[in-house]
Amino acid sequence: MVGKSEAMRKVYELVLKAAETESNIIIYGETGSGKDVAARAIHALSGRRGPYVPVNCGAIPESLMESEFFGHTRGAFSGATGNKEGYIGAANNGTLFLDEIGELPLQLQVKLLRALENKMYTPVGGTAPRESSFRLIAATNQDLDHMVEEKTFRQDLYYRLNVVHLQLPPLRERTGDIRPLAQKFLTRYN
Repeated sequence: MVGKSEAMRKVYELVLKAAETESNIIIYGETGSGKDVAARAIHALSGRRGPYVPVNCGAIPESLMESEFFGHTRGAFSGATGNKEGYIGAANNGTLFLDEIGELPLQLQVKLLRALENKMYTPVGGTAPRESSFRLIAATNQDLDHMVEEKTFRQDLYYRLNVVHLQLPPLRERTGDIRPLAQKFLTRYN
């Protein structure tokens, strides 16, 4: 994370505090504000030994979401020629980062909520539950409060996610950070 502005110093403090907890986190910010960078920093500072598994919820076709999240067993559907581990299983002992969580359909939100509550999930086509001790960090640029009111996002999932709330300021509100960011990009790509 790059920036020396007062707004970014507050973000750094919250990232450090969030990393010390096992709580679920929701990161709000506009596209390009660094939500993934903040989530990676929280994971790296948390001491979790498992992987960081980033997922762009808006990029997964709705028909594949359940299989992508929970995995599937051989023969679960046409084309399932083998067992596949989903994102939740892959994030065991690590961090599952769900970017654009507001894009999840309601039926998947129910299943995600159950996996969050008991750290158990069942692959598509499977009968035996599996365990995954993952930490969830979600991110969005949408107003989830409004989505809950409109009943397009589940209230119980929202409250489960909104334990630690982190707001990332857009770059236009912290123009003093433009020079350090430009220097970092020049160093990285030059």
